[in-house]
Amino acid sequence: MLYKHRYQFSKRMEMIDITYQIKEDLKDSNIQNGIIVVYTPHTTAGITINENADPDVVRDMINGYERVFPTNHSDYRHFEGNSHAHMKSTAFNCNQTLIVENGKILLGIWQSVYLCEFDGPRNRQYFVKIMEG
Repeated sequence: MLYKHRYQFSKRMEMIDITYQIKEDLKDSNIQNGIIVVYTPHTTAGITINENADPDVVRDMINGYERVFPTNHSDYRHFEGNSHAHMKSTAFNCNQTLIVENGKILLGIWQSVYLCEFDGPRNRQYFVKIMEG
């Protein structure tokens, strides 16, 4: 089953927890065992799995990646001015694969799935593909 979702980001760089929506899609699918692929078709966005307990982790990740790939850098030549976002997207990746066992996603107790924006604010889409097996 394929589920399509949209999210309107309000900030230049932001990470939103989409785990609840993925769990709702899984419940709707009635699949008990299989694989979930979460994918975003954007070159300046990403999907990641990380800690959900302390919101400072997300803040620290955004700040850390901004230091590694600064928004404004004199060496960037890409005419759109968003080279930093392409690099952040590549570092994060555009997809994640999850395991489903007995109707539940196998995530660690402190883990969530995040949709990440690096060139916002923008309206983004992501897909959740649930496969039985």
